[in-house]
Amino acid sequence: MTDRFTLINTATFRQDIKKSCFIALAAPIASEADAKQFLTESAATDAGHNCWAWRLGQAYRFSDDGEPSGTAGKPILQAIDGQNLDGVVVNVSRWFGGVLLGSGGLIRAYGGTAAQCLRNAEKAQLIAMSTVKITVPFEDVALLQARIPTFPYASISAQDFTATGANLTIAVARDAAEELRAYAINSTRGRALVFAQDES
Repeated sequence: MTDRFTLINTATFRQDIKKSCFIALAAPIASEADAKQFLTESAATDAGHNCWAWRLGQAYRFSDDGEPSGTAGKPILQAIDGQNLDGVVVNVSRWFGGVLLGSGGLIRAYGGTAAQCLRNAEKAQLIAMSTVKITVPFEDVALLQARIPTFPYASISAQDFTATGANLTIAVARDAAEELRAYAINSTRGRALVFAQDES
C-alpha cells in the first residue's frame, strides 16, 4: 500500500501566468466541516474565481467556481492525489489579467499552482490505524494498561469496567495490531477476549 501524507500546517504559493495572478492556500483537515470553514476563510473576495478541492479518505469534493468545467477544481484534486496526500484542502484564487489562457492553460495554471504549493508544504506521514477491543479480567487490567503504550502509536481510547474486569478499546498502528492481539491473549494465558479489529 502506498504511504499517505498530510500537511503539518498551512502553506501558500503565488505565481503570475500571462498577467493573471494565482494564489494557492493549502491546509490539513480532519472533517468536511474543517474544509468548508477553511474555504470560507481563504476565499479572496476580490478574486474573479476561488477554485478548490479537498480529499479526506474516500471522500472528496472540488469546484471550478465559474471557470470552464474541468479546468480548475479537478486539476487541484489531481495535485493532491498526485502527491499521495490525504486530509488536505486547497483553494486557488485567480485574478484575471486580461489574457485568455484557454482550457489547457487553465488546467496547467490551477493544477500547477496547487501542486507547487503542496510541494513546498511541510508534510507528515499518515499512519494506518486499527482499533482492537479486548475484554480482560481484573487481575490482568494493570498489566495490559502498562504494556499497551509500548506498541507503535498505541493508546487506550476507551475503557469500561464491568463486574468482572474491563473492556478496553485500543487504537494502534495497523501493522502492530496482530502483535497486540497475540500479546493480550498470551500474557493473560487466554483469559483476555480479543474482538475483531476495525481499520481506518
